[in-house]
Amino acid sequence: MVSLPKNFLNLTQTPHSGYHWDGSSRRFFEGWYYRVTLPAIRQTFAFMYSIEDPIGGQSDSGGAAQVLGPDDEYLCRTFPDVNKFWARQDVLALGHWGKTNLQVPPLYLLPREFAHHVQQGYQATATLNQGIITDPATNNYCRWQYEIKPIYAWGDENSIQQSTAGWLSFLQIFEPGWQILMAHGLATGFIDWNGKIYEFTNAPAYAEKNWGGAFPQKWFWFNCNYFDNQPDLALTAGGGRRGVLWWMESVAMIGIHYQGKFYEFVPWNSQVHWQIQPWGRWQMQAKNSSYEVELTGTTDLPGTLLRAPTNQGLTFCCRDTMQGKLDLELRELHGSKSKIILTASSNLCGLEIGGGNWDQSWQSE
Repeated sequence: MVSLPKNFLNLTQTPHSGYHWDGSSRRFFEGWYYRVTLPAIRQTFAFMYSIEDPIGGQSDSGGAAQVLGPDDEYLCRTFPDVNKFWARQDVLALGHWGKTNLQVPPLYLLPREFAHHVQQGYQATATLNQGIITDPATNNYCRWQYEIKPIYAWGDENSIQQSTAGWLSFLQIFEPGWQILMAHGLATGFIDWNGKIYEFTNAPAYAEKNWGGAFPQKWFWFNCNYFDNQPDLALTAGGGRRGVLWWMESVAMIGIHYQGKFYEFVPWNSQVHWQIQPWGRWQMQAKNSSYEVELTGTTDLPGTLLRAPTNQGLTFCCRDTMQGKLDLELRELHGSKSKIILTASSNLCGLEIGGGNWDQSWQSE
């Protein structure tokens, strides 16, 4: 059993990489999302970790690990004991133990020690994602261990990284908070899905998180970092209706990393518009003084229902596919003229809708 490697603090990390809970009894959740895409077989694995009301003793206190696997198959395991959850406040590092033969408080373990001592649980950092969960009802399981080499966090390469929601996200004004931790990286390791072992080297990887004491009423999301003939491109976009002090607001953003440069379209520097169908079609357009972008995501697949933290605890309230089709066009503006600097497409885009009131399309005002 060891402390975290020294190089953790030397990595370029985003704001909000650490754990946000302040120890109080107020309603609180924090969630983390890790993903690996395997282009050769056109499949994706997404790992979702969450902790709710970590003070314990509340009706919704507890944690969970969810995996969205091949062909959007799904696996979930809950971890009700909040005392077996751990997370660092200064760097991205967390874990939750379920079944284990260790009699010590939970902490980061060397990967081989984790594999030996923890029969149910996970641990994750900026450079590692490891775990094992089993559904006791079906005995379906997933075991995973891979190392991550971060390439893009959230900002220009080799510069100070940015908060996804701007400087106001450091205050408890907007809830929930949202931070892309790693827009693009490369993962090497294995995933064992019910006995089928997927081994990979330098597979596209991604990570993000959210946290807070309030929950969005509804939201949508695009995410893709594997494109046809564009190896150095990553997109994350999304929007939601969230609480701001005593009112609700609808906001959206688009972030693109391409050839070392970060193209950011957010409410304080751009006009952002969206038209999202209840399922099947996602469209966004954004424009600032220098660039404009258009996104169209589509799917014919039914998607998979996933759990997410809500005011009523962890419930099925969002629908995802990791096999969406995406078309992206980025243009540079010169006065009244525009020049296309990037067109790209993918059939391995993550698409999601969540929350309530999806009986009709949602368009920006």
